[in-house]
Amino acid sequence: MERVRVGGEAASRDLRELPKAHLHLHFTGSMRPSTLLELADKYGVHLPDALTGGEPPKLRATDERGWFRFQRLYDMARSCLRSPEDIQRLVRETAQEDIRDGSRWLEIQVDPTSYAPRLGGLIPTIEVILDAVETAQRETGLGIRVLVAANRMKHPLDARTLARLAVRYTDRGIVGFGLSNDERRGMARDFDRAFAIAREGGLLAAPHGGELNGPSSVRDCLDDLHASRIGHGVRAAEDPRLLRQLADSGVTCEVCPASNVALGVYEKPEDVPLRTLFDAGVPMALGADDPLLFGSRLAEQYEIARTHSGFDDGELAELARQSVRGSAAPADVREGMLKDIDGWLAG
Repeated sequence: MERVRVGGEAASRDLRELPKAHLHLHFTGSMRPSTLLELADKYGVHLPDALTGGEPPKLRATDERGWFRFQRLYDMARSCLRSPEDIQRLVRETAQEDIRDGSRWLEIQVDPTSYAPRLGGLIPTIEVILDAVETAQRETGLGIRVLVAANRMKHPLDARTLARLAVRYTDRGIVGFGLSNDERRGMARDFDRAFAIAREGGLLAAPHGGELNGPSSVRDCLDDLHASRIGHGVRAAEDPRLLRQLADSGVTCEVCPASNVALGVYEKPEDVPLRTLFDAGVPMALGADDPLLFGSRLAEQYEIARTHSGFDDGELAELARQSVRGSAAPADVREGMLKDIDGWLAG
């Protein structure tokens, strides 16, 4: 069996060849840095040095000032997406990057209200995004679906509007409803009606929680929003009872190790509690979150699990299976991915 180098250490299997599902990836944050530079030049947008230096920006979002800086950089990047052609390019290139990292299924998350002013309104924006997804699927062969995310910083009535719109497009590839931005702001229960609308319309509930706030924010997502997946969820590791609840209910945590370190949630990759969650039986789907800002894509999250948390190839294969099981992929697609994961492990 060929041995390759991953994370600087000898390993028996290439993690980019491990079939997996990618369930936590934000729209603008999925952009290639080179594409951002080209679009900024095209539109005359002056980007800050943090986005042009060729290295991920130095971020620490555990305080209000740091989170504001992170959001400002994200907003600057988003301002460079101004036409349907830009959206098409972003989705196509994102699909290409995911395929390169072994992704067989991608669920990308977007707040369409952020793009609506430049794309002709909310409904045209959703349709532009879904058109781009359909084109990218056809061109690359990657299965792609969309989660519409409400913004925690906006009024809950806005979230209800988004939930109703998302339900209208379930036949075009919208599979879930999320809640993003700073979880320290607002209460999860303020958005309970929006999530009820989404669930009643057949969408899975996948709010962010347990990243910047502690275990209580995960519990709020479960109790108030009836989440079937949690965006991040790593802080559940601080509460054994909550770990049992997640494991018993089979709620998948979309864990993004590189992002957790980049934003200062944990100091070092080995501090991310992947092993604690895994050993407690909590299903996980590793995700890249915002590669544009954090500098790493999907396969590198698995490399972190191998190199810094001691996961062997059998455990990494199980992480990939958990990502598949936590996805909204059709049964036949799941079965095919699970079979191919077994093939990767068999060597």
